[in-house]
Amino acid sequence: MSVTVITLLKRREGMSKPDFVAYYEANHRVIGEQVLRGYATRYVRRFLFPSDGVDSEHDPDVLTEITFPDEATRAACFAAMADPAIMALIVADEDKLFDRSRIKTFEVEERDSEL
Repeated sequence: MSVTVITLLKRREGMSKPDFVAYYEANHRVIGEQVLRGYATRYVRRFLFPSDGVDSEHDPDVLTEITFPDEATRAACFAAMADPAIMALIVADEDKLFDRSRIKTFEVEERDSEL
């Protein structure tokens, strides 16, 4: 059974939303693809824009969705990411992009409705 992990991320202070999206897609996405390749089956970035047009300080800016074929593969990926060299690469880029104190990751338990 597949395992999906979502992460809510907030851009660093002083970075505009357009600059955030552009940097994420040009740089951080590439690192994510390199790290996830061979483990994840899906890596989606869902950039969030408030429906009321008001961008509040507490709102996340992106929701990432990463799907793995099973729990063992997810665990192997996270173990590989814990390698100091890989973690240093990820953290160095996150520091350019995110308020790292606000990163929150969840495992998803999904339920579908038939409509």
